[in-house]
Amino acid sequence: MKCALVIPSWLPEELFPTKTAGFQINYWQPLGTLYVAACLQNAGHEVKFYNGAFMTQSELIQSLAQFDPAFVGIYSTTFGWNKAVSTANDIKRLYPSVFIAVGGPFPIAKQRQCLEENTSSIDAVVTGEGEVTVTEMVNHLEAGLSLRDVQGIIFRENNEIIENQARPLIEDLDALPLPARDLLGDIDDYTPPPATYRRKPVAVMITARGCNRRCIFCSQTDKNRKSGKRGIRYRSVENVLSEIRACLDQGYREIKFIDDTFAADYDRAMTLAKAIKSEGLDFTWFASSCVNQVDKPLLRAMKEAGCWAILFGAESGVQKNLNTLRKGITLEQTRKAVKAAKEVGLRVSTPFLFGIPGETFEDGLKTIEFAIELNPDLANFHALTAFPGTHLYDNLEKYGTVSKDLSNYTYQGAAFTPHTMSREQIHTLRQLAFKRFYSRPSFLMRRLLQLRSLDDCRLALSGIRTLFWVWAKKGLFQKPGTPVPSSLNSSS
Repeated sequence: MKCALVIPSWLPEELFPTKTAGFQINYWQPLGTLYVAACLQNAGHEVKFYNGAFMTQSELIQSLAQFDPAFVGIYSTTFGWNKAVSTANDIKRLYPSVFIAVGGPFPIAKQRQCLEENTSSIDAVVTGEGEVTVTEMVNHLEAGLSLRDVQGIIFRENNEIIENQARPLIEDLDALPLPARDLLGDIDDYTPPPATYRRKPVAVMITARGCNRRCIFCSQTDKNRKSGKRGIRYRSVENVLSEIRACLDQGYREIKFIDDTFAADYDRAMTLAKAIKSEGLDFTWFASSCVNQVDKPLLRAMKEAGCWAILFGAESGVQKNLNTLRKGITLEQTRKAVKAAKEVGLRVSTPFLFGIPGETFEDGLKTIEFAIELNPDLANFHALTAFPGTHLYDNLEKYGTVSKDLSNYTYQGAAFTPHTMSREQIHTLRQLAFKRFYSRPSFLMRRLLQLRSLDDCRLALSGIRTLFWVWAKKGLFQKPGTPVPSSLNSSS
């Protein structure tokens, strides 16, 4: 069967302020979609992938018309849901007989609602991991069989919405084929944000699925953390190495590991790092980890294996706010991890959040001071977002209020506002944080001394332009028409 997998069209300016989009924009390889594509290919289906990051909606529809698929799978985040529905409507209008299924974070969270509110364009919702479910669904469609025994979907049959049994999570990740990166087209199009990679092209990879932590802002398919070892399912080290080799053969020179936390199993992380080094695999890599799961020996082993940078989710400079988030870490553990990573020669990235339940504007100022104290190589300052499917979203009455506009559901849009702050204060703190952190003479001098190539110089110029707008444009992170608080420049 001809199968089209689609990410709806979107523009950088829809996620980021126009003045800073060039420095914030990222084009990730859609790993989940590529896994589904590989499984469909293994089952003998013809698959094409359409990425709306690189085409308009009309171009996407025209391309689909040329392919003439019988099945279309649309991936959607919360932010992208309206675009997903619009895309599905356009496809159905032209090709009423095509079967359209949706999957991704928003459909997984909302499930039946996605069908109830879109009575004509969407035929099924994938309610969990898609690899086995989508393949089984397409096999049934091709054979003309009912979908009633396909686990993991909610579908429409004769104007009736039928909820099938949930599908258990995939325990043996080694049994999955490698993602179908051959469908991506020009791999150089997929570039992470500036300053977050060392070499191009960059591949995205996971070595495990799931998390054993319970942060209130995290959306997990296994919300009760019952799957696998403490809620995490691991690929074998050899299986990971085989994908690394495949990526290198395809021309990739760097890999970004996007596990929720790379070092959740300390011994496995150490084994993997040593295996990469012993094989002499020539690539640079980047990983994320929790600050209480690493130490200097592991960080040194990662560095020696080609890791050049690590991300630690610092989140806040106030302990009570970390406790509210259920991070399970302390400020001192963050200090220790950042210090150890620097001492072994790793670049450090630390994201922070504003708008935490119970947080005050003064707490936000303390977080900015903490970021400056840590002095990482890269710091990001996001608005906490209550995505559907998270503990935060499920307990909004307790924690705060949320926007009804799905376009605000990004780390930029401040869709969630705690009872103790206003949305304008969150935007103000974000702009003030970027201003204070990146304007420090010591930081600017360090970046100047790190310039090594023409690409480094281009990146520096882009950063300078972004910093100019952080200083020059009041209300930089607010949507047009939103009042700019007079307090924006009250502290610097």
